[in-house]
Amino acid sequence: MSDTWVRRAVVAVVFGVSALAAAPAAAAASGLASGAATAAHEPAAERATELAAEQAATAAGERVVLVGIPGLMWDDVTPADTPNLWRLAGESALGSLSVRAVRKDTCPYDAWLTVSAGVRSAVGGACGLAPTPTADGEGAVVPRFSWLWEVREQDAAGTLGQALHAAGRTTMAVGPGAALALADREGRVDLYAPSPAEVTQWTRGDVVAVEIPDLIAPYVSGDRLSEVPEGLSAAARRAAARAADAKLGSFLPQLGPATVLVAGLSDHGSVPHLRTAMLRGPDIVSGSSSGAGSGTAWTLGARSTHRDDMVIVPDLTATILARTGVAAPPVVVGVPVEAHATSGTLDERVEALRTADVAGQTIRDATGVFFTTLAVLQVVFYVTAFLLLRRRDGLPAVRAAAVALASIPVSTYLVNLTPWARMAQPAVTLFASIAAIAVALTVVALAGPWRRGVLGPLTVIAAATAAVLLGDLLTGTPLQLNSLMGYTGVVGARYYGLGNIPFALLATAVLLVTTAAADRLVRAGRKALAVALVATLGAFAMLLDGWPGVGSDFGGVIAFVPGIAVTALIVAGKRVSIVKLGAFCAGGGVLVMAIAYLDYLRPPASQTHLGRFVGQVADGTFLPVISRKLGAMLSTLLSPNLMPVVLAAFAFLVFALLRPGAASAGVLPIAFERAPMLKAGLLGALVSGLVGMLVNDSGAAVLSMALALAVPLVLSAGIRALQHGEPVPAAAGSPGTPPSPATA
Repeated sequence: MSDTWVRRAVVAVVFGVSALAAAPAAAAASGLASGAATAAHEPAAERATELAAEQAATAAGERVVLVGIPGLMWDDVTPADTPNLWRLAGESALGSLSVRAVRKDTCPYDAWLTVSAGVRSAVGGACGLAPTPTADGEGAVVPRFSWLWEVREQDAAGTLGQALHAAGRTTMAVGPGAALALADREGRVDLYAPSPAEVTQWTRGDVVAVEIPDLIAPYVSGDRLSEVPEGLSAAARRAAARAADAKLGSFLPQLGPATVLVAGLSDHGSVPHLRTAMLRGPDIVSGSSSGAGSGTAWTLGARSTHRDDMVIVPDLTATILARTGVAAPPVVVGVPVEAHATSGTLDERVEALRTADVAGQTIRDATGVFFTTLAVLQVVFYVTAFLLLRRRDGLPAVRAAAVALASIPVSTYLVNLTPWARMAQPAVTLFASIAAIAVALTVVALAGPWRRGVLGPLTVIAAATAAVLLGDLLTGTPLQLNSLMGYTGVVGARYYGLGNIPFALLATAVLLVTTAAADRLVRAGRKALAVALVATLGAFAMLLDGWPGVGSDFGGVIAFVPGIAVTALIVAGKRVSIVKLGAFCAGGGVLVMAIAYLDYLRPPASQTHLGRFVGQVADGTFLPVISRKLGAMLSTLLSPNLMPVVLAAFAFLVFALLRPGAASAGVLPIAFERAPMLKAGLLGALVSGLVGMLVNDSGAAVLSMALALAVPLVLSAGIRALQHGEPVPAAAGSPGTPPSPATA
């Protein structure tokens, strides 16, 4: 009995029941996803000729040329400086290339190695240009190629070249980086030339890779990429771009009808950027894949990013294999790129891609400042609230500040409805817009007809947060992309779905708003309906969170289930024990693995990282993933931006509950007395936050954001209850009569 069979049997035992129940639906979904449109408005004779050519190409596979210009950004592509690239862009599908490999910045060696492996790879140590290959007849051999997996543990190196050779395809490399990309497991390429000028016949290779190093060479010194953000003057960079463009123009007309991929491939300094990606092919030029006709504008995206205008480096590997008719080995995590019809002139499309890089850069640069500022505001708020509440002074101001703080998270997503990245000062505009939106939400929460209720403002902010995040999930997460509390393609940690911080906010908001509604139902004697409401709305949000291609959040489901269960039990008046809590956590784990297994049943090109994780469990390669996530989680426990929020919020909560009269004028006990179900929502949110901290690589970020939303809102409800004139509880264990309550 083979090890592979045993591993598959283990996976089947763990996930089989759920898989069998939903396999027919998964198969049907896969079938629906495989359809493609055809052209409808072309002349019959021309279309017949094209169909014959397409059928012949499909039988033998297309010829594909990958032109790697490491460091190329859309800012470099202009009609004046790079006329060949600009003309090619007009004939191509255009997108952004996220070049993130393993390190925060990606050198040319790592980028070409990632193309070779089909999975994010890094050589480690000094990282610059690829090694110069040794001539071997008409071909060449990359020196010490086996060193990559024997010493550097890059086991997938050579995947692309080996697959092409196994399928009988001829590989042709021009330049050292191109040779590294197309080398088979022996490090060999069939045809090799050091530069484009030395190639006499461009049609000899079925797959051709070309390295144009003019734009990256000035940034590499001593086999190491520059450690400064920008080492060239603007004039010198334009000159390098012109030189690269001239080389492209020297051979582009000689490529014939081949599909051409142009990729920026790597970073050019210590600061990552989105890079240039283009695809010119028969389907792009004719517009046949959408029936839109010749002249259609296209964007370039992939299911790996779930973006119509963004791809990753492993997608280049998958695209080369798909276009040449070669099956991708299982190790390849990329998927073939896809062209999507769009509108706009070439100038407008290129400008949109430039703006995407500006947005990503701004978010990357501003994230540290934002979270530091948020941590300071939170700590200052708790200290100030503690001092003022002890004297029962300034209650309206404390309440307004609490609501304003809770309004900041959702404002970081709503700001992406504005064109802040197109402004002359994007960072200033970003922060100013977030502040303005938070103020507007605070005014709405405190000035509407719901302001008189204890839970009115809490419900408004929690409902707004939940609605924005759920709506974002249902529309492809446009608001989380390039958000201070989301993610960005520049960093390349996540491209779609629900991030860990948004999960914390969504879980907290959903539990608070459902318990606010449940509180009214319980008071009306409809406890069963209240429990059903919490369970139903919570389950809906949880499924969106974990569903592949929507939230695709593995750890979120594990954390969401116990939070929903604890909240529902408390609303039902049942006791929550450690045993039950552990069972709920285990249930969340089983549920998310069932969802992941359903994803695993789909074709590899349609799987998300959830399904690929099941594959890693099956082949025994999942331990490095777990180890990496565990290390990332533990590192957050020392974060100066996250832990102060956790410590300050928890200290305030504990002290306010143990010493209500002395610490907070009794606002939390009063809030729980006036709205008993509020405690259920708060405890459920804390459970989800704690479990989420332990099972997500973002660690303390999950708990800190749950606290940052929940505690100020609960405090604002308590202050409103206090303003209604409820009695103030005495400090626990303190003798004497409690002070008289403050009035509104």
